[in-house]
Amino acid sequence: MIHQFRSTADLPSVSDDSCDGDLVCAVLAEDCVLDYMGCCTDPATGRDFIPATNVVLRGRAAWRSDGMSSLGIVSVHQGHNFELEFTSDTTARGIWSMTDRLYFPSGSAFSLMTGYGHYLETYEKIDGTGLLETTHITPEIRLRRRWG
Repeated sequence: MIHQFRSTADLPSVSDDSCDGDLVCAVLAEDCVLDYMGCCTDPATGRDFIPATNVVLRGRAAWRSDGMSSLGIVSVHQGHNFELEFTSDTTARGIWSMTDRLYFPSGSAFSLMTGYGHYLETYEKIDGTGLLETTHITPEIRLRRRWG
């Protein structure tokens, strides 16, 4: 069962990077709550680098398949050090250390933002499949500018 939840947890970031909305939706619970509020806010300064990402998506149907590409951003996400705690025979909660790199289009204020933080998630086994019920990102943003 741990493998099933771990595979479920891996897919949303990978699928967001590839803009594969169908793959993301395959691991989302029908009534999921995906909380991205503050995900691109630097906790040290309070500066929100991408206000458009401050959303709470409610339900599988709310997922946008284009990821950040609608903003002209190419994203690369990595999850590390996955910890999973089973809270019942059919539910679990997990935490991931994460790194993301967001490459911005030409003419943006900066070309690359690297973020560090954690995904806090819950999962439920429904009809034999581990599905993502909730996610929240706790960010710690680092900004790098490249010129030329």
